[in-house]
Amino acid sequence: MSYAPRLRKKYSEEIIPSLKSKFEYSSSMQVPRITKICLNQGMGKATADKKLIDAAVDEMTMIAGQKAVATVSTKDISNFKLRKGVPIGAKVTLRGDKMYEFLDRLISVSLPRTRDFRGVRNSGFDGHGNFTFGIKEQIIFPEIDLDKVKMINGMDITFVTTAKTNEEAKALLEGFGFPLQK
Repeated sequence: MSYAPRLRKKYSEEIIPSLKSKFEYSSSMQVPRITKICLNQGMGKATADKKLIDAAVDEMTMIAGQKAVATVSTKDISNFKLRKGVPIGAKVTLRGDKMYEFLDRLISVSLPRTRDFRGVRNSGFDGHGNFTFGIKEQIIFPEIDLDKVKMINGMDITFVTTAKTNEEAKALLEGFGFPLQK
């Protein structure tokens, strides 16, 4: 028997049947699913100090369990002292088993560690079934060693789904146990 993440099993055994009956889909292939999770971290102060990008890439790699890449600027902006091709952030895209494992850790461990946590706001839906929210501190993830953190940074996390509407995407995320505010 091969290994399958806990939330992947939950999706196939519990979420698909409940969403199929709720939205009256004729086939289980119509049920929305999460296709990928994108983590993105912008580092505005990285134009002055290149080591910040290396630290951000290392932290994102530890958080995601997959190698993160540095993002570079696409054009010159003189007001921000920014040149084309200068690294200004880090990103990683998760799919498959790593995506489900990250989602499990995010829901059960990391988000509850947030200070004064009352759920994630519903305002992050884009109308096409995708959901984006921000985290103010990367130290909520247990993979990060607090002694090695040079700077507290936030990040954006985007769930890309096959849902057609916000209502379907919201039902999908709530099926996984994602803590959305009421």
